[in-house]
Amino acid sequence: MARPDLQPLVDVVVLQRYLEERLEIHDAVEVERHQAGHSNETFFLRAGAWECVLRRPPRGAFLPTAHDVLREFRVLSALAGTGVRVPRPILACDDERVIGAPFYLMDRIDGVVIRDELPAALRGDEADRRRIGEELVDALVELHAVDAGAVGLEGFGKPDGYLRRQVRRWQGQLVLTEPMTRNLPELHRVGEWLDANIPVGRQHSIVHGDYKLDNVAFASSGPAKVVAILDWEMSTLGDPLADVGWMLSFWREPADPVEFAMDEQAVSRLPGFPSRDELAARYADRSGRALPDLTFYLALATWKLAVLLEGSYARHLAGFTDDPFFEELAEGVPALARRALAFTRS
Repeated sequence: MARPDLQPLVDVVVLQRYLEERLEIHDAVEVERHQAGHSNETFFLRAGAWECVLRRPPRGAFLPTAHDVLREFRVLSALAGTGVRVPRPILACDDERVIGAPFYLMDRIDGVVIRDELPAALRGDEADRRRIGEELVDALVELHAVDAGAVGLEGFGKPDGYLRRQVRRWQGQLVLTEPMTRNLPELHRVGEWLDANIPVGRQHSIVHGDYKLDNVAFASSGPAKVVAILDWEMSTLGDPLADVGWMLSFWREPADPVEFAMDEQAVSRLPGFPSRDELAARYADRSGRALPDLTFYLALATWKLAVLLEGSYARHLAGFTDDPFFEELAEGVPALARRALAFTRS
C-alpha cells in the first residue's frame, strides 16, 4: 500500500520561528532524521554551534499511550541532577500547530548506541563486553534506587496494582489493534495466563518501561560506560522487576534459537558477554533485592513487545510508515507470541 500524502514530520519553518521566540536561536535550523529505532521519531537539530535532539510521536500511532513524549520529558526533568544517567531536558511543547504533534528537546549526548554491532572502541576486548552488561545493570539499579516522591514524581503512576493494570492495558491494546491486522490466538492465551498469575507484594520504584541495551548510550571511547538512558515514554511507577524482565528478554545468548530478525542483531550472543543469569545475579547483588523466579516477568515482557509491535504492523499495513523493519513483523510478531507462550508452559 502506498504511503498517504502527509505533511513532513517536522515543519522546519514553523519550528525555526518557535525556537527564535523560546530559546533565541537565530541561526538557520538544520534538521536530520535519526533512522535507527522503531518507536518515537528522533531528530537532530543544529543551528550554528547549538545542537539538540527533538523527539515526537510517530505518524499514525495506533497505540498513542505507547508514544507519550511529554511524559518522557517530565521524567527526564525530575531525574536531572539525581545521578541517574539521563540527557538534560531543554523544553517541551504541547502545541501541535508547531510541528504537527507534541514534542520536546533535550541535549544531544556524546555517545554510541549498541545495536547490531559493537562500536570500534569496544570491539576487541572481551572484558569490555562483560562490562557492557554490568554497566547496563548498574545504571538500572541507580534508577530503581531513586525516591519518586523526593524528585516530584509521587503522582507519576499508581504503583499498587501496576502489574494487573499492565496486563489489562495491553490486552486492551491488542483488542484495538487486531481489527487492523490479524487474529493472534497465542497472544490472547498468554494474556489470560498473565492475568491469572500476577505476583503480589512486590516493591515499587520508578520503572523505565523499555529498558534494554539499545535504549542506553555508551561512552564513545573505552572503557565501556553507560552515559545516558534514553527513550522514557513508557516510564511510570511500578514493579522494578518488570524492567529486569524486559532487559533480560532482549538479552540473547549463543544457544538461543533465531526466530526473529531482532534475534540475529543481538550482539550479546558474542563471546565475552555475561549470561542472563549473571545479569540477574548482578542486579540482585547491587540492588539488594532478592529475585524470585522471573518467568512471569519474561512472559510479560515478550508478550508486551509482541502487542506493541503489532501496533507498528498496523501502521505499516495502513501505509503510515516507511520503516522497512515493519515488513518483517508479518512473521516477527507471531514468533514473539510463540516465545511468550513457551514461557507460560515452562
